Amino acid sequence: MSDVVIYHNPACGTSRNTLALLREKGIEPTVVEYLKAGWTRPQLEGLLKRLGLTARDLLRVRGTQAHELGLTDPVASDEALIAAMILDPILVERPIVVTAKGAAVCRPADLVLTLL
Repeated sequence: MSDVVIYHNPACGTSRNTLALLREKGIEPTVVEYLKAGWTRPQLEGLLKRLGLTARDLLRVRGTQAHELGLTDPVASDEALIAAMILDPILVERPIVVTAKGAAVCRPADLVLTLL
């Protein structure tokens, strides 16, 4: 399968496991280390649409400053969440895998199998 993209954080065990599972299946995905590459608004909005999620659904709270930044407050808008994700890419849940079949936040890692 070609054209598989994983938005990857090499420091994350689930992200590493997802990448390993893809490779075990003979797939060499395009690996985007989003902490280095960062996010753009169109990129995040496109991913959210493809995932069928809201920015709140994609917000990573564990191990981030989401709470301290007020992003976990129910009144925080998607616009505010996306702006924060652009400024601090760690605020995006990982790993995200995109294939011709769809896209998913692959937590747990074996969710990636539904995309193959």
